[in-house]
Amino acid sequence: MTAAPAPADRHLPQRMPARVRLRPTMQSDLDFVLTLEHDPANLPFITPWDRVQHEGAIRFPDFRHFIIEGGPGLEAVGFVILIGCRSQHQALELKRMVVRDKRQGYGRAALRVVKRIAFDDLAAHRLWLDVKSRNTVARSLYEQEGFALEGVLREAVRVPGGFDSLIVMSMLRHEFEDRRALALEAAG
Repeated sequence: MTAAPAPADRHLPQRMPARVRLRPTMQSDLDFVLTLEHDPANLPFITPWDRVQHEGAIRFPDFRHFIIEGGPGLEAVGFVILIGCRSQHQALELKRMVVRDKRQGYGRAALRVVKRIAFDDLAAHRLWLDVKSRNTVARSLYEQEGFALEGVLREAVRVPGGFDSLIVMSMLRHEFEDRRALALEAAG
């Protein structure tokens, strides 16, 4: 099902959404994951983990570590990490999403799958994330996909040349369901 454009986006040309699927990350995928994290195009926007942290995220039941597969052959194009999958508060964190091929629609398509996993499969009440203030492309994507601004953690992370702030954003279950009712999200 193709999502209808948000009212503010109706004047923009629409293209077919990218085809993606998420699969659990395997130990054999970690070289790909670490290469993406250390890619100079991604480093300004994330705080990379070491291999042991990723290995733990693969094994620990409170985490979901996924490879994003996309394109005609569904090759690996990125990865996603969710934290809080067993939270008694039903609050999941989108810890990280990194996509190799930028501006191909893989990030948006993967985010839509993440929302369905969070709210439909994991029964989340809240899906939240933080994004560095300098990452304006990601922040715009999250806003377009229905995430609300919650606040700013001012100068919370050290970056080359100083500090950067973290923008905290979230979506609640009823907001996701409202978007689904407007055909802005795929049916469950």
